[in-house]
Amino acid sequence: MSVFNLPSRADHVGSFLRPPYLIEARDRYLKGEINAQQLREVEDKAISEVVQLQKDVGLKAITDGEFRRTYFHVDFLRQLGGVFTDEPRTHKRADGSEELTPPLIKVIEKVRHVKDIQLADFNYLKSLTGEPGLAPKVTIPSPTMLHFRGGRGGIDATAYPELDPDFYDDVAKAYGEELQSLYDAGCRYVQMDDTNLAYLCDEKMREAARQRGDDPNELPGRYADFINKVVARKPQGMTLGMHLCRGNFKSTYAAEGNYEPVAEALLSQMHIDAYFLEYDDHRSGDFRPLRFLGKDKTVVLGLISSKFGQMESKDDIKRRIDEAATYAPLEQLALSPQCGFASTVHGNDIAFDEQRAKLELVVDIAREVWGD
Repeated sequence: MSVFNLPSRADHVGSFLRPPYLIEARDRYLKGEINAQQLREVEDKAISEVVQLQKDVGLKAITDGEFRRTYFHVDFLRQLGGVFTDEPRTHKRADGSEELTPPLIKVIEKVRHVKDIQLADFNYLKSLTGEPGLAPKVTIPSPTMLHFRGGRGGIDATAYPELDPDFYDDVAKAYGEELQSLYDAGCRYVQMDDTNLAYLCDEKMREAARQRGDDPNELPGRYADFINKVVARKPQGMTLGMHLCRGNFKSTYAAEGNYEPVAEALLSQMHIDAYFLEYDDHRSGDFRPLRFLGKDKTVVLGLISSKFGQMESKDDIKRRIDEAATYAPLEQLALSPQCGFASTVHGNDIAFDEQRAKLELVVDIAREVWGD
C-alpha cells in the first residue's frame, strides 16, 4: 500500500458530472469555434472546481473528474500505438431509453506506448492537490478491453499470429511504461476501469463471448494472468486498483449477475491492490464471492448508487457493510458510490446537489464504521 493508506475508507470511482459551461466549450471545440488550448483552459477551470468539491466533502483520493474525456475508455485506448477505435454510437431501446453501442476497438499493429498519455493531465491535477493526506488518482481503462470486445478477430493476425505471449506482453509493456511515467511525476494511485470481468457475470455476455470463439469459463483466469503482467511492471509503491463496471451510460446498465463466475480469478489470483465492486442493487448478487479475497487486498463496496438521486438509508448501508464483513474482514473493506457519476460526457440522471450529497453520505458512513 502507498504512504496515503490507499484506497481511502471513503473513496470514489472517479468521474463527475460535467458543468454545462464545459459541455458547451466541448461542443464549440468540435465545431471549430475554439482551439484546443482554449478548451483546455475551460477544462482547467472546471477541474479546479471539482477538485475543491472533493476536498470540501472530505474525500482523500482526488481525481480530475475525467473532465478531459468524452468516454472513459476510448480517449485513452486510441492513444496507444497499434490501436484503432471508432466513435461510440447510441440507439433507442424499446422503452425509449438510450443505450450506448460499444465502440469498435481493434488492434491493427503491434501495441506500443508511443507517448505519455496521462502525464500532462496528472501534473495539472497534482498542482491542485498538494495538501498533506490527499492522493491525486488517475483512472485508465483496463487492458482487457483490447481483447474482450473483438476477441481473436479484433486483433490483427499478421501482427499477432498467436496472442500468448506476444500480444499480452506488448500490452503489459505499454501499460507499464505509462504507469512508470506517472510514478516518476509523483502519482501513487491508479485505477483501471474494467467492464469485461463484470460482463462475464452475465449469461447474455457470456454467450456473446462464446459466439466470438472464447470460453467464458476460461477468460477470467486468462485475464487475471493478463492483468498480472501489468502488475509485474507496476512501480513499487504505487497502489493499483480495478473498478468492475456493469455499464453506466445515462443511468442505464448493460450487464447483471453475481460475481461468482469471476470471483476466484479476480479476488484471489489477480495481484491487484484494490477492487471497486458495484453492489448498489440486486444485479450484483450477494457478498459470498468476497470469501475469495486475498490478504493485503481491499474491496471498496459500491453500495451507494451514482445513477439515481434517491438517497440511501445510512442504517441500511451499515447493515450491508456488516453483511459483507461476514465474508471478508472489515479492515479489508471500504465504501464508495457504485460507479462514477459520468462515465461519458453525457452524465447520469442525477443532479449536482445529489451528487454532492451522495459523496457526503459515503464519507459520513465511512467515518462511523472505520473511524477518521
